[in-house]
Formats: sequence, structure tokens, C-alpha cells
Amino acid sequence: MGATNDFLAGIPRSSDGKRRWPLELKARIVAETLIEGATVNGVAKRYDLIPSSVSDWRRMARMGKLVLPNLDGMDFVPVQIAEPMPLESVPAPAINLASVELLKGGVTIRLAADTPATRIAEIVAAL
Repeated sequence: MGATNDFLAGIPRSSDGKRRWPLELKARIVAETLIEGATVNGVAKRYDLIPSSVSDWRRMARMGKLVLPNLDGMDFVPVQIAEPMPLESVPAPAINLASVELLKGGVTIRLAADTPATRIAEIVAAL
């Protein structure tokens, strides 16, 4: 959303703080609502607009007050979300520990690799 926010920051504002959308941009936004699968609500949300503004601009286009750009060949790319891989199919990294080292300031404590986790936690808490 950062790129959209940067884009929206470039839209001039009137003295009351409302954005003044250039006619070319209004036309482009309306044209995006005409792409198969697009909705007024979806396009309005993308531009941080209320849907009724986009609907008003669509009405302007139908009345010939807004000339739409040619969007032939433009389409949104469908998004596909891959199924997450089961955890057991992800190989665990091989770890060859001869010892465990705990470092605190200038103190190093070396423990055997088979030291129980509860004992390591007790030692860490004592540091």
C-alpha cells in the first residue's frame, strides 16, 4: 500500500482538504471498473475513494462528460495462492552440536550437547 499512498500524495487538494482528481485520472479509474472481474468497490478501495465517487464518475462517462482511455489488452493478473507445504515434508537442517555455548557479556558457558533444555533455561535465567 506504500506505493498507492505515495501516488495519492501527489493528487492536488483544494483548500478544504478534498482531493481534486484530474479528469484523465477519473477516466482511468472508471475504465478500470469496466475490466472483467473488477468491481466499483474494489477499484474505489485501491484508490482510497468512496464507491459513490467512482459511481458518479461512471455516470459522467455515460453522459459523455468523461472520455475513457482505451484499455484494450489490459487485464488484471489472477492471483494464485499455493497450498502450504506440510511441515513434515520440509527437511530439517542438519545440526551437529558437540556443545552448547551460552554467551553473556564476557562470560562463556559451554554445556554438553545433550544437556536438557530445562537445565539450559535455568542457567540462562540465572545469568
